[in-house]
Amino acid sequence: MTASYESTAKDRVFDIVIGTGLFAADWSNCDRISSYVANLVSQRRTDSLRYANLFSSVLNELLEIAFRCHHAPGEIACTVYRGGPGDSIELSVPCDAATRTFYESAVAEACRADVAEHFVKTMLDEHRFDPQIGLMALAADYQAKVALDVSSSDRVTIIVDFVLDELAR
Repeated sequence: MTASYESTAKDRVFDIVIGTGLFAADWSNCDRISSYVANLVSQRRTDSLRYANLFSSVLNELLEIAFRCHHAPGEIACTVYRGGPGDSIELSVPCDAATRTFYESAVAEACRADVAEHFVKTMLDEHRFDPQIGLMALAADYQAKVALDVSSSDRVTIIVDFVLDELAR
């Protein structure tokens, strides 16, 4: 699923680029990176601790998806944008045809009209783990808008727009 996305209305806050070899060497890198970035971008929020905690959860879901599904070698690039009441994360991962198909399917699942119900059903399925569940969780739990940019032949970029600040809602 390809969606157009206009990031010019938002200010770039943070960029990080991670080599896939280093990133995929340890699952806990997802948590370390998301916590670090969340602490940086939560500054000047009404409740910065709460905001950092929520932001870390959103970013960690994205990083865990990239941990499970990327085509090495290459770099995983993450950019955080802020504009108005919300934030956006763009996560760009190297891909081959199978990886691209996975992300297209995962974004389509996250964009379903019944994503909350589908997420719960998928989460409670004890017979199989669905690696697409992370994007469904973002859409269901955070009402995030999820899109995919497939304009590059060897990369996909997941775009997640969300609002975490209670005052902005």
